[in-house]
Amino acid sequence: MTQREQNPAATAFDDLHSRHAAGLTRQAYLLTGRPELARRAVERGFRLAWQRWPQVAVDPDPAGWVRAAVYECALTPWQRLLPWLRTARTAQELPPSVGPADRALLTAVLGLPAPYRRMLVLHDGVGLGLYEAATEVEASTPAAAGRLAHARERVVAEACGPGEVVRVRLAALAASLEVAPSAAPQGLAAQAATPATATPSAVAPPAAASLLRAESERSACRLTRVTFALTGLFALVTLSVAIVAPDRGAPPWQRPLVTAPAASDAPVQPREARLLPEAR
Repeated sequence: MTQREQNPAATAFDDLHSRHAAGLTRQAYLLTGRPELARRAVERGFRLAWQRWPQVAVDPDPAGWVRAAVYECALTPWQRLLPWLRTARTAQELPPSVGPADRALLTAVLGLPAPYRRMLVLHDGVGLGLYEAATEVEASTPAAAGRLAHARERVVAEACGPGEVVRVRLAALAASLEVAPSAAPQGLAAQAATPATATPSAVAPPAAASLLRAESERSACRLTRVTFALTGLFALVTLSVAIVAPDRGAPPWQRPLVTAPAASDAPVQPREARLLPEAR
């Protein structure tokens, strides 16, 4: 009996990855226009799912949980600071089978703001209902309907086609688009026992899922060690400051009180007498 068969959680995770990794990669590509960024988002989404597998396993829709994580990774705002992680203005590295009409459609989708793009892919590409899509993006149903209507208007105007035809083409791309392999192996593919020219898409699904689980566990261990190290460093600095402080244990400084001079029984002399004592 293999280790995978002995671990039901690993088996369930591997099956989830085998069923949905390819589709999520296509969806992430529709969101970003970059094959490398799409694969990166899918890998991060599944690593996060394995780190939180007890929560994902009991979720009514584990695939939806992973999809939401992948979309968040693909549309993270900080990625705009790095040119190679920004959303492409036009679709890149498309296979030759994609015609000019679909290229124009993808360009129109990539030109949408991120919230509208995400809603359009979820509803028209994946096929979620309006309520389910609004729940996944954490928006109200009227707000989600407004985003969807605005996205459709812009895409239909730029893609030069009827609305229903555009929706059908987008659903077909989300279901069948083949993302071009990367030119260089990524980290997960480099760890696998595959040739040097292998890419993440060329790794067998069980092997890719196993690599994802291993990388996720290593990342969690590294994060735990860093957290403990920072906590210990903070405690050490606090203790050092408490020991070497010069006023440790000294009472707080208090401003002295100003008191009036004591009263005298001597008679008060005239001002002139006080200034000129020799005149007396």
